[in-house]
Amino acid sequence: MMGAAVVRADPAVAALSVRLQAEPPVLPDRGEAGRWAAEELAKAPYRDAAPSWLEDAMAEFGRWLRSFTGDGAPAGDGGYAVPLLLVIAAVVIVIAIVVVRPRLNAKRATAREVFDAGAALSPEAHRERAAAAAARGHWAAAIVEQFRALARAAEDRAVLDPQPGRTASEVAARLGRAFAAHARELDEAALTFDAVRYGGADGSPREHEALARLDAALAGTTPDYRGAGSDALVRPL
Repeated sequence: MMGAAVVRADPAVAALSVRLQAEPPVLPDRGEAGRWAAEELAKAPYRDAAPSWLEDAMAEFGRWLRSFTGDGAPAGDGGYAVPLLLVIAAVVIVIAIVVVRPRLNAKRATAREVFDAGAALSPEAHRERAAAAAARGHWAAAIVEQFRALARAAEDRAVLDPQPGRTASEVAARLGRAFAAHARELDEAALTFDAVRYGGADGSPREHEALARLDAALAGTTPDYRGAGSDALVRPL
């Protein structure tokens, strides 16, 4: 029969055990405890589990709605949070239609000017740019430059007064008074310009050719202000 085994403890482990039993637990003060808590909550698991700002906002909004029921009862228990929410949503939609949409439309309208800010180019320079863009098959750029050539030529002839921020439709309306026979073509040209410049349209060779023909036709036509009314702009000398 084998004798009983004798287990001898490690002297270092035994000494550490005695020391731990002898030392009192660490009790931090209020500042130290706050710092430890902040460091612990800053760890990734706590950050990932924290609610998003949207969840916080929705929860706060829900508490505000429930405050109208008096006892905090939800809509299914006799409260009226859901009808109130629908009323608030309807009010927000009306405000967006009445206030926000006109402002956005006005902003778009003021942004549709014919010429970009910067040095003014001559009609010939715009025509050269249009021809170069057409040669590369960039019809949108060709249309934009061709319409700018048409408008700049009218300014050089004093048919239009130079006015920063003028839109293509304004150019068409003003020139339509001086060149009544081409009023319809001018309106179509303005629509084409806006479509390619601000609407993202690609343009086509046919549209560019129509603009080039209109530019040449206006250059060879004498303005006629008979029947234009008293609001005609600058008349040529």
